[in-house]
Amino acid sequence: MEVTVECQKRPEGSKTKALRREGLIPAVLYGHQGTESVSLTLDVKKAQQLLKDTSINNTIIDLQVPDISWSGKTILREVQSHPYKPLILHLSFFSVAAHGSLDVEVPIHFVGDPVGVKVGGGILDQTVTELAIRCKPDKIPETLEIDISGLKLGESLQLSQITLPEGVEATGEGDLVLARVMAPAGASSTESESEGEAAE
Repeated sequence: MEVTVECQKRPEGSKTKALRREGLIPAVLYGHQGTESVSLTLDVKKAQQLLKDTSINNTIIDLQVPDISWSGKTILREVQSHPYKPLILHLSFFSVAAHGSLDVEVPIHFVGDPVGVKVGGGILDQTVTELAIRCKPDKIPETLEIDISGLKLGESLQLSQITLPEGVEATGEGDLVLARVMAPAGASSTESESEGEAAE
């Protein structure tokens, strides 16, 4: 998914509190010209909608800054929020080149009912909810669907066992456990083994 948002260059010397009184959120854009950064402002309603439509370090944002005649693809790197009020304090954007690769984290969506749960009475333990990947900006998936229907009692699914979309590679260790089916509390190892065989 890709969204578009327009920002304005922040006036020099402007105070943060004064900006917020005007309904503006301070922001910064990194990497639009090498290592240079530029201070921006964003309408608070647009900022709120942006956070509903995007994920940090995941969604490609088409950022437009007419004041400096710049537009390009970015990702949202950081969101600073008030500790106890529903207020956005600051946003950080990072420019990304279409030809370069990014390291991002993508949510995992497990699909299917493990046979070890349906037949063996086991308990599914989803040990990972997001996966660190590397890919080009236009290849970032919204989620990664992973089929766990074949997991038997006592078995685990490791990173090295899954197939990722074309152009996407995982950056974690191959033995990273994503999910496993555990024996219910109080079950003996013998019962677990026999239930696993029955599932076959």
